[in-house]
Amino acid sequence: MTRQVVQTDKAPGAVGPYSQATKTGQFVFTAGQLPMDPDTGKLVPGDIGDQTRRSLKNLQAVLEAAGSGLETVMKTTVFLQDMAAFKLMNDVYAEFFTENPPARSTVEVAALPLGAGIEIEAIALVR
Repeated sequence: MTRQVVQTDKAPGAVGPYSQATKTGQFVFTAGQLPMDPDTGKLVPGDIGDQTRRSLKNLQAVLEAAGSGLETVMKTTVFLQDMAAFKLMNDVYAEFFTENPPARSTVEVAALPLGAGIEIEAIALVR
């Protein structure tokens, strides 16, 4: 199998030496998606709900660029800066994964890049 780098302008570019996603065979592995506006490169304003929504939109854009989508996500990992925000994050997350949601881990972290409140990564199947 070969490894293919995935890149799209519909999600923020990498803020370091990594790819937005890589693809091999039937699998896509995304980098963590921060709640950054792809047009401005800045974190979106608002609460963790707004940040979750933007992170998931960015994740969706990266997956689509890889020939995948949210409906084929097998596993996500959610990194929260404050576990007290779990309920609001979970409510917004449920808007994106309405049926047969993927497996998920949610962990609290001390800090995230650029001061973000959330970062979400995924492993998905290629359509």
